[in-house]
Amino acid sequence: MQNYTSVFTSYPAAFAVINGRGKYSDVYARVNFYQKNDRVIVAAWAEGLPVTECGSGVFGFHIHSGVSCTGNEEDIYSDALKHYNPKGCAHPYHAGDMPPLFEENGEAFSAFMTTRFTIDEIIGKTIIIHSSPDDFTTQPSGNSGEKIACGIIRKTS
Repeated sequence: MQNYTSVFTSYPAAFAVINGRGKYSDVYARVNFYQKNDRVIVAAWAEGLPVTECGSGVFGFHIHSGVSCTGNEEDIYSDALKHYNPKGCAHPYHAGDMPPLFEENGEAFSAFMTTRFTIDEIIGKTIIIHSSPDDFTTQPSGNSGEKIACGIIRKTS
């Protein structure tokens, strides 16, 4: 069994700073990407997430194929495009499908390991936090609701 704890004491190979706009302007997140052999370790910290009355909120969390956090009046992040899916897989098997963020008092932390993408493949792509949980069923994107925050994945200098 490999020991992955050492990745958190090293600098990430890539990162994204995610910000919300408009009614979600309090949303801020940082996502770090670490390379460990053939795996990528993803660690995300978020704050300012909408707080729900009935317990923890759950938010869809995906890498999208677009390269810009711009859009239009209907969808302020429409240029983030669809989930990153270079192999044309059905949802929830897109390379960009990631575990949801579970909010506690407006904050969330998530860490997981994946072989669905390499860091070089996702540099410049967008990463989105959605308003609702991904149902892991509905095609093509899990019915995860409005895009509430966006960032661009960048290589660490």
